Amino acid sequence: MIYVLAVLVPPLGVLLNGQPFAAIFNLLLIVVCLVLGLVFHVLLLVPSAHAVIAVHMRREQRRHREVVDAIRRYGPPPGYPR
Repeated sequence: MIYVLAVLVPPLGVLLNGQPFAAIFNLLLIVVCLVLGLVFHVLLLVPSAHAVIAVHMRREQRRHREVVDAIRRYGPPPGYPR
């Protein structure tokens, strides 16, 4: 659901994902891309792409942190070479 929000309303999607500085950057990116998007239409997709990438990277970071914490707490998985 957060990905849909990141595509449709990029700053809100990034902000709700817990990235306030990325949301501010995305707002600035929207202003710049709206002005330049009048000539280069593909630039209108840049803020949405930035939001989706930021949300994905943050989720991967959380997932990685959970795996590392589990390995620290319970040890490596069975069959893992030492």
